[in-house]
Parts: sequence; structure tokens; C-alpha cells
Amino acid sequence: MRVKKYIRGLLSVACFGATAWLASGLAQAESLPANSAQDDQFLALRTAARSDDQLGAANLAARLGDYVIPSYVAYYKIKPRIRNLVAPESEIREYLTRYDGSAIADRLRNDWLIELGKAGMWSTFDEQYPLFVLNDDTQLKCFALTSRAMKGANVADEARALLTAPKDYGQGCTSLIAALMQNRQFTDNDLWVQIRQAVESGNAAVAKRMLVSTETSAAAFQQVIDKPALTLARGPGADRASHELFLIALGQAAKSSAPLAATFLTGASARLTPAEMAQGWAQIAMPAAFKLAPEVIDYWRKTDSAPLSYEAYQWKVRSSLRAGDWALVRSTIEAMPQALRSDSAWTYWLGRAYRHEGKKEAAQQQFQSIASGYGFYGQLALEELGQKITLPAGPTPSTPGDIALMAQNAGFKRALKFYDLNLRYEGIREWNWELRKMNDRQLLAAAEFARQSDVLDRMVSTSDRTRQEIDFTQRFPAPHLEMMNANTRPLSLDTAWVYGLIRQESRFIKNARSQVGASGLMQIMPATAKFVARKIGLTEFGQGQINDINTNLLLGTSYLSMVQNDLDGSEVLATAAYNAGPGRSRTWRASLTRPVEGAIFAETIPFSETRGYVKNVMSNTIYYSVLFDNGPQSLKARLGKITPKNFAESDLP
Repeated sequence: MRVKKYIRGLLSVACFGATAWLASGLAQAESLPANSAQDDQFLALRTAARSDDQLGAANLAARLGDYVIPSYVAYYKIKPRIRNLVAPESEIREYLTRYDGSAIADRLRNDWLIELGKAGMWSTFDEQYPLFVLNDDTQLKCFALTSRAMKGANVADEARALLTAPKDYGQGCTSLIAALMQNRQFTDNDLWVQIRQAVESGNAAVAKRMLVSTETSAAAFQQVIDKPALTLARGPGADRASHELFLIALGQAAKSSAPLAATFLTGASARLTPAEMAQGWAQIAMPAAFKLAPEVIDYWRKTDSAPLSYEAYQWKVRSSLRAGDWALVRSTIEAMPQALRSDSAWTYWLGRAYRHEGKKEAAQQQFQSIASGYGFYGQLALEELGQKITLPAGPTPSTPGDIALMAQNAGFKRALKFYDLNLRYEGIREWNWELRKMNDRQLLAAAEFARQSDVLDRMVSTSDRTRQEIDFTQRFPAPHLEMMNANTRPLSLDTAWVYGLIRQESRFIKNARSQVGASGLMQIMPATAKFVARKIGLTEFGQGQINDINTNLLLGTSYLSMVQNDLDGSEVLATAAYNAGPGRSRTWRASLTRPVEGAIFAETIPFSETRGYVKNVMSNTIYYSVLFDNGPQSLKARLGKITPKNFAESDLP
């Protein structure tokens, strides 16, 4: 009797849910008048699809039978029903056939493959996966390895190479780990590496999903995360799992106090193997590295040859750079997995380490391998080879005929339509899809078409893809130059630096708005705009003016000047402050125990966004300086040295 009541309850809930779903779908469609603009209906359709509102999407799609982008109308109609494979397979296949070769069809195939992987429908998955053109979804790569493993293939090495960034793990990757544990392609070592890596990157929920392959309860694991001191006080137990939980607890405790965690580790040394001790020091070193703690270098030196995560390898090098331990810089980079070691940053710093050890030829080889690159470390490597930064000869301009061909490109037309609708994500997807198979001449013509269409972010991005023919006027545009100079000259602010910052901030999108509310070319936060306006006496400023180009430049340059003056004129510190806030920039500087190169300071900024931001802005600035000054430039000279506040030469040991 109780079971029948339970079933009736489920049915009533289901009926209520279906009624609510029907009502929401009807409300979505009926909220727009029948004579509303098609663009408004299309935007409502997109919202319905992204909310998994099947009925609302169907009703709105029915109104848009002659809309200018039919492939997206059809996509948004079917998308809510892709989830859990509600849509019939025949309908999905018909869509993929009708829009074969388009960006949105590839997107739909991505959506479908995820659901096929979740459902374990491997026959259809294996048929469709090779047709997924972009192949940029980590979860799908995990599903593909799972499918092969279930057919008897040994994929352990491929899985280890893939599973390095837990933030990208979905169900597909945790399922892959479970499958490889079950068929014994992964060992307990592999599993605990993955669990530690997930916790280290702040993804405890991902780590918890992997616990099903251990004998550790979710409650015990959660206590390690929330109250690591309790685990450390008990010490490592007798079995493997308790040792691993002790190591994880060290990392958690080190977030509050690395010295305290170090005390617990030292106290447990008699019950841990040398390999576990080394891993324990690595667990402590990572949180200490993020805090730029001076004692972190001692922790890293005790890690010996412990296997590290990709992030830990990089922070071991960064801490070594700050401490001036070039031997540890070299040995750590040499121990990196090849995929990580080949990054231009570590190629450059390995070259510097070799040179410091007197290995001039080995250093030159490292620098030469990246000196042709146009980014931060390519520029620095060029200078290490004794050359200044200049511009190559520009290419032959695109002809009107070349540009006319781009104007006829259907994907570009869709992209521009999306830009008009302020749907930049869709616009970028359509635009970039068309660039995949273009040669340099076609890319330059596409970039020029973007310039003429006033979508400068696409111009910059497109021109950045060329390899042999380089047009720096496309890559580094300087719109509104007269207006810019009128704002920078009274402040004695370097115009090249401001353009370098804008290129990174907004890519010259005039109405750009970030997720946190920053606006305009210089991406100014509302509170900052109000503060600066008051400081400079702009008495009639209103938030509605923030996207006005001249007002945005006035406020942005004024703020940048204030920040630079507060930080002793350092462009590196001021650039970091513009992105992360002056307080953080001052804190990072205060953590220095000695002067360091500007490049070392930039590389060791704890925030990954700010770290990349500073390097990109300073690299951009150099190219703008070359363009404006029409002469060679030095990035190393511009970066200079970053010293602790009020530092004097007499402070040196």
C-alpha cells in the first residue's frame, strides 16, 4: 500500500512538472506579441533553448520560418531535446546532413556526442566522433578513450597525458578514470595522483567523484577538506588511503599556515616513505607559492624528484626564479613533461638557466627556437640573441577583389548579424570557423574586411593567425589616435602603453562589457569611473557616459596615471594594478625580498589572468612603440627591475 502511494505521489509530481513545463513554454512564446520584431523573437528562442525550454523553443521557432539564419533557428529548436537524447536520432541526423560543414552543425554534433557518451551508446559515438571537426572538448576525448578501452585497447598513457587539468573534467573524464581502474589499466598511484590534482586545483567535487574507486567514504574525505587539522593530528594511518588523505590534508592546512603544515609533516616523517615525504612537501609548497611566501623555496627543494602536476611544475620554477636558484630552475624545467616543457615561457627560462651555468651554446639553441614568435617570450629571446625588436616589412595590401570575396562569405555574414544582435560568442564562432583553412593572403583580406566592417577585434584576431605575411597595422591598430593623444599628453602617459592595454582589455570593442561590469574600450568598472570622475572634477558625469569614447579614454587614462604614480612610475606594477587592483599589486611587490627583473615579477604573479594580462600588455606596448617611434625597442629595458618599496642598494646582502 505504501509503495502504491509512493508511485501515485511520483505521478502527481510528474503531472505537475509537465503542467509547469507546458505553462513556461507557452509563457515564453506568448510573452512576445505576434508582430514583434523577428530579431526579438530569435533572442527569445535562444533564451528558451539555453533554459532547456522545449515547448517555448518549439513555439518560437515556428514563428521564425523565414528568419535570416535558419540553421540557428533549427539548432535552438532541437537543442533542448538533445539533453538525455529526447530528440529522435533521425531528426538529429537530418539536421547534420542539411547543415553539413557549418559551424553550428559541428556544435550540435558536440552536444549530441556528450549525450551519447553519457548514455554509453558507443556504436553511434564511435561513428560520429571522427566527424567532430573542432575536437576541442576534453570530456569528449575522455569518452573516446573510454570507448576504446572497453574494446580492449590500452589507453593508459594517452589518458595520463590528457588528464592534466581537472577544471575541464566532466562526467566523461571521471568515468574514464573509473573504467581504467576497473580494467586495471590505471593503478592506485594513477588514481591518487588524479585525486590530489583535483583538490590542488580547487575541484574537490571532482575528486569526490573519483573516490568510488577507493574505500574512502565521502564523509571522511569531506572532513579532510573542511577540517584538515583533525586528520593531521591523527597522523598517517596504516593503509594507503589514510596516507594519501594525510598528504591532501597537508595541502589544505598549508592554505592557512604552511609552517604549521610543515611541522605536522616533519613530525610524521618516521611513518612516511621518502617518496611520500617529497610529495608532502609538494603539497605544502603549492599554497605557499601562491602566497609568494619567502620560505616556499625551502619546501620546493625538499620535493626532490616527486611527480608534480602541471601547475606545480610551473610554480616550482616560478618560486626558483624569485629566489634566484637557477640550478633548480633548470632541473625543474628539464623534469617537466614534454608537452609543458615546450611552452615558450619554459623554453626561455631554461635558456636563461643554461646561460647562467655557462652553457652558452645550449642557451642559444633555446632562444633561437622561440625568437621568431611575436609574443612576450619571443621578444625576450630575440633580445637574448643580441637583437632589438623591430617590425618586418609589411605585406602587399589586399585588393578590393580579395576583400569583396570575404564580404560574400556566408559565415562572415552570419557573424556580422550576430554582432548586430550583440551575440558576440556566436559571432566569434562563425567567424573563426571560416578562418580554419585560409592561407595568409586570405587571412589578411578577411582581416581587412573586418576593419571595413568596424569589428576590430576580429581584425586583430584574424591577422594574428598569419605566419609568413605579417601586417602590424592590422594586428596593432590605433583608432581614435587624436583623441587618445589629447588625453595622454597632459598626463605624460605613454600612448603606446595605453594602446597596449586597450588591445588586451577590449580588443577595441567600443561597447565591450565584461562579466563583472567593466565597460568600454578601457574596461572601467562603474565604481572606478565614479571615483575618477570625482577626482578629476568631472562634475556632470553619469554612468550612461561610460561607453562614450572620449569619456572612457579620459577616465581610463586618468586612472592609469593615478595608479602608475602611486607605484613609483612602474608600468609593470601599474599594469598589474589595472587588472587586479592596486592593493594586490602592492602586496605582490611587498613580498619581494630583493630586486627582480620585470619579466620574473610578471611570470610570478599569483593570479593566472593577471599574469597573462601583464605579459600581453607589455608585449603589445613594445610593438606600438615600434610603430609610433619608427625604431627598434627593448622589452627588457621597458620591464626594468621591480624592487621592494623603499629599497636601497645598501639593503643588498
